[in-house]
Amino acid sequence: MEKKDSGRLLFEILHSDTRPPVFEQIKLVFFMSVPAIMAQIASVCMQYIDASMVGQLGADDSASIGLVSSSIWLLCSIGMAVNVGFTVLMAQKIGARKYVSARNLLKLAFLVCLAASLLLAGAGILVSDILPVWLGGNSEINRGASEYFLIFTSALPVLILNALSSGMLQSSGNMKLPSLLNMLMCLLDVVFNYLLIFPSREISFGGFSLVIPGCDLGIRGAALGTVAAETVTFALMLFFLLFRTPQLQLHREEKFIFSSRLVRRAFLISLPVGFDHIAMCLAMVVSMMIVAPLGTVPIATHSFAITAESFCYMAGYGIAAAATTMVGQSIGARRADLAVSFAWLVTGLGVSIMTAAGILMFIFAPLMMGLLSPVAEIRNLGAEVLRIEAFAEPLFGASIVAAGALRGAGDTFFPSLINFISMWFVRIPLSLLLATYYGFYGIWVAMCIELCIRGLLFLYRLKRGKWLKNI
Repeated sequence: MEKKDSGRLLFEILHSDTRPPVFEQIKLVFFMSVPAIMAQIASVCMQYIDASMVGQLGADDSASIGLVSSSIWLLCSIGMAVNVGFTVLMAQKIGARKYVSARNLLKLAFLVCLAASLLLAGAGILVSDILPVWLGGNSEINRGASEYFLIFTSALPVLILNALSSGMLQSSGNMKLPSLLNMLMCLLDVVFNYLLIFPSREISFGGFSLVIPGCDLGIRGAALGTVAAETVTFALMLFFLLFRTPQLQLHREEKFIFSSRLVRRAFLISLPVGFDHIAMCLAMVVSMMIVAPLGTVPIATHSFAITAESFCYMAGYGIAAAATTMVGQSIGARRADLAVSFAWLVTGLGVSIMTAAGILMFIFAPLMMGLLSPVAEIRNLGAEVLRIEAFAEPLFGASIVAAGALRGAGDTFFPSLINFISMWFVRIPLSLLLATYYGFYGIWVAMCIELCIRGLLFLYRLKRGKWLKNI
């Protein structure tokens, strides 16, 4: 099995006359999920190192980034939502072996997503000065927050098109290459951040000394370093997508045909996802507004603890990406039996891995926070709320991976509705209530309860089977 790539294995299973044994399906699930999981782990490591580097600058700089991080996620997630419709359609077309149509869809996707990303970048630039004030930041952190937000939003076209390229490669069944490139991006991000955040310094070892150059840009360096890493990765991703992927590489004789029908289909898939992302990110912004009056330490702790928790849930997102590809291609090949089988297998894998990660997070919470901040108050408070959140990880994993499987079938409305209801009718009201009595701890208890409810709702949706209507 190791001699074949994941795309070829998936193709053979989908177009076989007989249903493969469950053991073979499990092996394929692992084969496609592991590269994506490794990329997500590398991404978490990047976030840890980024946060640790900024954490060395002090609590105010950490709070500056934490204040606007949810708003950056909001703009990025809208662009990523536009990507989703096209990547789902791509997986279904490749599953149906419609390669000429798939290549035309690729060009259409880049055109539409570029236009959307430029609009989002313009909107972000316009509000960059006033946004920290809207979010309730104080004068000590507003300037740094504004600069960080401006740099990130200016680079949105690169970030969104890089994610689109990665998604298209995954839709073709190639999970390994985008995962390797995303791991490279994490390494580049560490190098660029180290050079841009800090001033030049002299390092001595073994009787030798070496001067490491640095630009001493602080928060601006953190943003520029990440943008530079994304840009290099996007160039590589685009090269392999357009010139080294058999199903999608450019053919000069093929003319681009603008298809309003495909745009509408992609839009119908993306619209609920976009609404979901907006609602979720706005809820995160509101959550930060609930945290902000509690002071600088809770703001910084909230941001660091979310980064620390990503150690658990990013593996789930890696498995969800594999789930979208496997279910999407199964739908395209009209194999409802395999779509259902893959959906449950990947969801079970996600729950298992995130359960184990939650146990590790509970045990090593103090160490995880210690790596992110030298401030004792932030470390102690963060470790306590991480241990609260650890209990939600199994069902959080179910919601993440089940959503990826449902997305592959084009079922995006009900998952988005579940997320909206759980965030706005459970987490936000419960956070306001519990924060009144328990302060910062109450906000994280509310988060834990909401994630458990969300996971149960996703499992119920998956069990009912109505998501198979698109086959």
